Amino acid sequence: MIRAGIVGCSGYTAIECIKLLLRHPNVQIVAATSRQANGATIDDMHPILQGRLQIVVEDLTPQAIAERCDVAFCCLPHGASAPIVSEILAAGCRVIDLSADYRLSTPQLYQQWYGEAHPDPGRLGETPYGLPELFRDSIRSAKLIANPGCYPTSAILPLTPLVKHGLIQTDGIVVDSKSGASGAGRTAKVTSLYAEINEAFSAYSVGNHRHQPEIIDIVGRFAGTFPKLIFTPHLVPMDRGILSTIYVRPTQGTTANQVRECLCAFYEKEQFVRIRSNLPNTKFVAHTNYCDIAVRENDGWIILVSALDNLIKGASGAAVQCMNVMFDQQEALGLGA
Repeated sequence: MIRAGIVGCSGYTAIECIKLLLRHPNVQIVAATSRQANGATIDDMHPILQGRLQIVVEDLTPQAIAERCDVAFCCLPHGASAPIVSEILAAGCRVIDLSADYRLSTPQLYQQWYGEAHPDPGRLGETPYGLPELFRDSIRSAKLIANPGCYPTSAILPLTPLVKHGLIQTDGIVVDSKSGASGAGRTAKVTSLYAEINEAFSAYSVGNHRHQPEIIDIVGRFAGTFPKLIFTPHLVPMDRGILSTIYVRPTQGTTANQVRECLCAFYEKEQFVRIRSNLPNTKFVAHTNYCDIAVRENDGWIILVSALDNLIKGASGAAVQCMNVMFDQQEALGLGA
């Protein structure tokens, strides 16, 4: 059995991670931590777990987490995660970090977009990015995984095969994305109140969303150059899901059919990426680890449409998929496929 711990167990990604791990035949959840709920049981914090998991939520030290666990899923906010992650690693436990702390390549890029110095800069650029479809070999032997952001996953999976094979131009990419309210996390905010988001549809963080450099950084590794890309997120009044519409210019002579064939060939053996003939819909991927992708064309543009569940393939499902790769498990265990 793989002994798993959940570090920072109060949020949406933590509860989704727990629910997935409870379906995994080879995992036992042995620890759950939260500074705010020390002494409560996990089913007090998350009533959906009543009768399914009954462990005490504790304020454990990183050393205590490492002593109990083979792997820790770190569900803390950016900035708070890295100091704890580094100590858990030093104590000999593997970590899948669901924050943004290890996703970018350089400390300078992190400071530029997150406004503070990175607390563990030596691991930036050395930590595998947690998309098994692209980085499976490096994930397999890693001690630490940087779990991807939800929006970036919806853009990176469609774009990567196309830039790798030179089918699209790397300048002028437009990523237009819509997300459900759970993407903002469980912390109380005025902008997340029901009265604010119901019957409303709005863009936010236009021109300065922190997922933009993540998309550029990862896609650039396959393009050989950093793409020039605009990313605009929108908030949709639904619980979960992301739909991204991505506009790209094909390289000379490239057709939409060639783009579709490239995606089909690239992901032919990947069970969680589906290239569809019909247009993706968030309802088709809700509560699953799938990313659906379709291709269209219009007046010289290639249009890529992708959909995924921001809490599963965009967060906790990807984390469990990475854990399966790290511990030589069947990749779909716990993920319902």
